[in-house]
Amino acid sequence: MTKFRAYELADAAACLALFDANTPPYFDPSERPLFEAFLANPEGRYFVLEHDGGVAGCGGYRPFENGQAVFTWGMVSPDYHGAGLGRKLTEYRLDAIAAEGRYTGVRVHTSPMIEPFFNHMGFASLRTRKDGFALGMDKVYMEKTV
Repeated sequence: MTKFRAYELADAAACLALFDANTPPYFDPSERPLFEAFLANPEGRYFVLEHDGGVAGCGGYRPFENGQAVFTWGMVSPDYHGAGLGRKLTEYRLDAIAAEGRYTGVRVHTSPMIEPFFNHMGFASLRTRKDGFALGMDKVYMEKTV
């Protein structure tokens, strides 16, 4: 069974374990202190995805610019890659953003490896910044209207 709930500080270790399990190829080790600081004081709304009794994913969003929201630190356990949990996490965040009724769109900053997933979810690629996350890890800027 899959359910979503608000992130709590007690979830930090589980979320860091998800980060570590996805590093590399989806995150660079240099990003871990940034994620750790975020988990200590999340900006915006942040969620945990529970599946089969454990934390299988996390992700959220916060206000951005020009009336948009931006996704924050989304990830799913590699044990569930390809099982549809990433899609569920994305849809949950999009639904939460739409329910607020104050955003015109949503941005995501991701890697070229994940770009096709977000294209499939209706996001348009805007530009790519070489080494935007870390050396050898480009950053793709994407957006979607809500």
